[in-house]
Amino acid sequence: MKFSTIGTSWITESFIAAAKQSGSAELHAVYSRTEESAKAFAEKNGAKQWFSNLEAMLQDEESDFIYIASPNRMHYEHMIMCMDNGKHVFCEKPMVLNESQWNHVQETAKEKGVFVFEGFRHLYSPNYKKLKDKLTQVGQIRSVMLQYVQYSSKYDAFKEGKAPNVFSKEFAGGAIMDLGVYPLSLALDLFGEPNNINYFPVLLSNGTDGSGTLVLNYNEFVVTILCSKIAQGTAPSEIHGEDGALRMDHVAPIEQLSFYDRKTKETTELAEKQEQLDMIYEAQAFVKMVKEQNLEEHAAGLERSRQVAKWTSEARKQHNILFPGE
Repeated sequence: MKFSTIGTSWITESFIAAAKQSGSAELHAVYSRTEESAKAFAEKNGAKQWFSNLEAMLQDEESDFIYIASPNRMHYEHMIMCMDNGKHVFCEKPMVLNESQWNHVQETAKEKGVFVFEGFRHLYSPNYKKLKDKLTQVGQIRSVMLQYVQYSSKYDAFKEGKAPNVFSKEFAGGAIMDLGVYPLSLALDLFGEPNNINYFPVLLSNGTDGSGTLVLNYNEFVVTILCSKIAQGTAPSEIHGEDGALRMDHVAPIEQLSFYDRKTKETTELAEKQEQLDMIYEAQAFVKMVKEQNLEEHAAGLERSRQVAKWTSEARKQHNILFPGE
């Protein structure tokens, strides 16, 4: 399959490299707002064409799908534009900001007969599949602790009085939208929807959440999620059960994974070596889904995206962390 891109950041370059390495898709064209940056990005990444007019790129019949990595708040608008032009869509997380946007995305995808996919790379990796396979070994789950605490390279600029997108309400930035969606999507994928959610953010001077703690309440256990863009964590994430515990070094990607057996006191290493460029797995999954016209997998991915949008929106509303248009 051939694809074009919206966005010129490092994540777009990573996807281009992953698609090429996996052999699943070939870069055709790139879009940027200025001719200079579009041309430079195309030359750097081997694109055959470049565009500074988005509508013109979307009308190009050579591309089968569009990879979207624009600022968070632009994802929804760009997805609708792509689908209106009959393009399949691979969109970086967060795909949408709330359920209302999700409803429009789902309806448009159905109307246009296209597939949409949210880029949760960690949920397609071999070690995540191992985690899911071994989940029953812990017995009755009693608590879960997931963390994504990573100091942002843009935070120093924010402290100097600048306004990087990742710390801006205007562009739907903040800890829960940029990092919290990783452990949240993992929890929703493993355990389904919680009974309720509570969010305890650390708000910055402009009202965005620099960090925060999410608490998901289930019938028989609680999931606690730590996410931060203003500190650096080193603690592992764990799933605790009556018979043992699963430990992972990180949620995205999982490079180390082990099971501790409470009865034998033994620890078993479970992780396998993965591709360093772990976006390979999601690229392969997306292309396979489209080629096979797998409607069941498409519906399952959309439902997970709905849940992520629903619960991040609920968490933000608790503290009036609203974005333009909400």
